[in-house]
Amino acid sequence: KTLNPQWREQFDFHLYEERGGIIDITVWDKDAGKKDDFIGRCQVDLSTLSKEQTHKLEMPLEEGEGYLVLLVTLTASAAVTISDLSVNLLEDQKEREEILKRYFINFVPNFSLIGKSDPFCVVELNNDRLLTHTVYKNLNPEWNKIFTFNIKDIHSVLEVTVYDEDRDRSADFLGKVAIPLLSV
Repeated sequence: KTLNPQWREQFDFHLYEERGGIIDITVWDKDAGKKDDFIGRCQVDLSTLSKEQTHKLEMPLEEGEGYLVLLVTLTASAAVTISDLSVNLLEDQKEREEILKRYFINFVPNFSLIGKSDPFCVVELNNDRLLTHTVYKNLNPEWNKIFTFNIKDIHSVLEVTVYDEDRDRSADFLGKVAIPLLSV
């Protein structure tokens, strides 16, 4: 119930240069019991920003009115990583097979109108977020990746969300699994 909202939220995005450097932000008016209203969008091109420096950006909302004020800092981080499963094989083969059997998702629905889905995953733990590469034209993708996160709270929940990449629009939601760390 304000025309001047202030979120004061911090988000950590772990990006890799080969994935590109554009963050797309959309703003919505959430209406209880009704469809949410689109307010506007803006894009931040991270490739134009210098590293190891905080930038104050005033981004006008396209397709809407108003603007967002963002503080953006690009910095190197080794705390959260993605590596290939084939390179970092678990020493105990039984443990590796158990992990694959317990958490492997082997079904991706086909939401693409033509051909097969182009799935990729977003893996989130608290405020840490990692993206896999896209496996194009595949309904049974295998990423074979190991994700390393700093665990600050054992009561946290690891969320893995699968999307279908769509170059013309935002990605389509395919599915999600939530894994409480206490269950691992």
